[in-house]
Amino acid sequence: MPDFKLPLSGDVIQAINPWNWAFRSEGSQFGLVNINLGKSADPDLEQRILDEVGSYGRQLGRMGEALQVLLDHVKLERLDAKERAVLDDFRLQLDQVQRMKARHGRGDPAPQQPKTRR
Repeated sequence: MPDFKLPLSGDVIQAINPWNWAFRSEGSQFGLVNINLGKSADPDLEQRILDEVGSYGRQLGRMGEALQVLLDHVKLERLDAKERAVLDDFRLQLDQVQRMKARHGRGDPAPQQPKTRR
């Protein structure tokens, strides 16, 4: 006759170790929180750029600074209301970044004031 066991009646052994599943290594990732930003065509080159040129945030910051220079020379009267609103939103976002940097002791001590319309 086969053995019949009711639940919780014995012979069930399972080690439950939260450290095992929390810190299980997945590829080169190890930790509680792993972020996958997608696949890169050349991950080694991308990592070198991040290490030697700058983080994504630094690269975006430089692009924002360059765009700010260009925005200062845009003749706004040539733009329609929707286009001006897009540029105003972008300038506002750049100003918010500058204020946050200033609060954390980085970047310009005084946030840039929005430029007057031309």
